Amino acid sequence: MKSFINVGPDCHFPIQNLPYGIFSTSDNPRHRIGVAIGDQILDLSVVKHLFDGPLMRDKQNVFEAPVLNPLMALGKVAWQEVRARITELLSLSLPTLRDDLDLRKHAFVSQNDAIMHLPAAIGDYTDFYSSINHATNVGIMFRGKENALMPNWKHLPVGYHGRASSVVVSGTPIRRPNGQTRPNDLEPPIFGPSKLLDIELEMAFLTGPSTDLGVPIPINQAQDYIFGMVLMNDWSARDIQKWEYVPLGPFLGKNFGTSISPWVVSMEALKPFCCANVSQDPKPLPYLQHSDPYNFDINLQVAIKPEDSETQTVICQSKFKYLYWTMKQQLTHHTITGCNINSGDLLASGTISGPSPDSYGSLLELTWRGTKSLTLENGSTRYFLKDGDEVIITGYSQGDGYRVGFGSCTGKILPALQLKCQMKGFYF
Repeated sequence: MKSFINVGPDCHFPIQNLPYGIFSTSDNPRHRIGVAIGDQILDLSVVKHLFDGPLMRDKQNVFEAPVLNPLMALGKVAWQEVRARITELLSLSLPTLRDDLDLRKHAFVSQNDAIMHLPAAIGDYTDFYSSINHATNVGIMFRGKENALMPNWKHLPVGYHGRASSVVVSGTPIRRPNGQTRPNDLEPPIFGPSKLLDIELEMAFLTGPSTDLGVPIPINQAQDYIFGMVLMNDWSARDIQKWEYVPLGPFLGKNFGTSISPWVVSMEALKPFCCANVSQDPKPLPYLQHSDPYNFDINLQVAIKPEDSETQTVICQSKFKYLYWTMKQQLTHHTITGCNINSGDLLASGTISGPSPDSYGSLLELTWRGTKSLTLENGSTRYFLKDGDEVIITGYSQGDGYRVGFGSCTGKILPALQLKCQMKGFYF
């Protein structure tokens, strides 16, 4: 199918994609729902009256919302009706929008003129640890090959609850955090800026309908609660994390910023790229078993652009399909205790690393705990991130003559605030 909006073969946003996002413009600061098509955004608040199907004719108000949560809360059948209608409206064969020049003038906005915002009101954020390659690499670094994976790792999707308030949209600068570190194990800890600031190449999904407290989501229904996916960079201060994480895990080393892409790619758009799940041995317990494939062939790339350079250097090329635990297993395990989910919860994959060194999804792995350097295109070297570095994560699935992409997830490192420590506390 073709759209009347021109879309090139390398564009991330053909009619086969139609991702959702929240945008505003300088002449209209109201946050509203848009769908990316080519280099344009279709403003759904302008064309809401055209959603006249059996489910949506009485729910057109969701397109006036400043976040995706009301739309996501409607559930899978409604999502399918909305997507089918958007596809019709943007198709080359339907004149409804194609030939109404006045409506088109008001309904379309150039992506270059749009300001993108967080796609959802994120109430809760959970980060998993689902890449066996990443978990093995980190385990070897800190515990040795014999104890690389903890005893529980192949039996359940390991995860922790993160900080939703510091999840930000792509393009938001990230401030280098201050905190306690202990660079010398024979001396007391010190306070100051993190010196081991890292990236984590991740993807995440947003949940749809809410569930009741005490009612788990069974594995055969988990897909009905997954609305769509985003790119993610879960920034990490390795030196802060190393000192603080025993016994309760990540805290300040992770809570200073998590970046996500502005466009949410629906699971319907990703369906053609569904591929076989990774073989799991031993088999997980029955509540985590599913034979239907729910893995996705998504190409991922990470690049660094130094502040004093016009050139970016690709440092990692990986794939989402390398993950050991599926999104269905993550969501089912998350709720098996009866934990309720709300529309717009964010559940992340954890660092996505492949089997080869060029597919490792963190600087911790790429430099092997800082023992070898990366050389960038401008001749500079990196062990961890420097102030002014911009990190660019991109991702897409390749179809026959088209791409279903996520755009990019970017963030630039700002210097740490100059804090001083006195007996009475910290002050600027």
